[in-house]
Amino acid sequence: MTDGRYTRYVALGDSQTEGVGDGTDRTGLRGWADRLADWLAHGNPDVEYANLAVRGKLARQIRAEQLDAALAMRPDLATVCAGMNDLLRPSFDPDEVYGHIDAMFAALTAQGTVVATLTFPDVAQIIPVTKPIRRRVDALNERMRSAAARYGVIVAETGHLEVVSDPRLWSPDRLHASPIGHQRIADAVAEALRLPGSDHSWTRPLTPPLPNRALMDAIATEFQWAATALAPWIMHRIQGKSSGDRRRAKRPQPLPVVPRTLTS
Repeated sequence: MTDGRYTRYVALGDSQTEGVGDGTDRTGLRGWADRLADWLAHGNPDVEYANLAVRGKLARQIRAEQLDAALAMRPDLATVCAGMNDLLRPSFDPDEVYGHIDAMFAALTAQGTVVATLTFPDVAQIIPVTKPIRRRVDALNERMRSAAARYGVIVAETGHLEVVSDPRLWSPDRLHASPIGHQRIADAVAEALRLPGSDHSWTRPLTPPLPNRALMDAIATEFQWAATALAPWIMHRIQGKSSGDRRRAKRPQPLPVVPRTLTS
């Protein structure tokens, strides 16, 4: 970091950090990490940015496959977001996930990197059938906060706000943020980092409010989501497949950033 401006940013994570839900594989994914890089570039046109995130990765895989590469780049800023894919597995172990997150925080901060992360939302607000894992989210968030406090990691508290349940912040699969949602995440991390121009406006509800849906429309929507998003996800789990199989990071090396408008 030079004169309070970051010069090299590296993002570690899974599909959310990769940018799934914000663009397509054909046209290119953007995502909140790319949008945060735009924030940084507006403050320092010489900033470089790498994104090592790959969809479907568990916390142990993010540590094993991305941490060493990130350390070798010697970033002055890194974001680490891991654990959501673990949360959705029957074998979820919060202590194991905590151990991997703790190790990543420790290694990055030990070489002087400023590290930021964010808390997970209550997914039951977005996907009602996931109510049984609500305690898992709370457990992981608490462990993440504990590790962050231990190493001085900056935490963007994005999980507790009412606006998070607005369907306009989520893509049709409800597992990934929409472009609006990705922008809100980027704005939240920017505020946590106290970047120039950031503020608390990302917490405000979207306007106009959505009208109440008729009961039958709501039920039909749930059935459609189950058929198009839930069923394929379950089949991948049964077959032992991951959406990240044979995929590589979209931006494996630090490159200059050509910033877009911060709200686009």
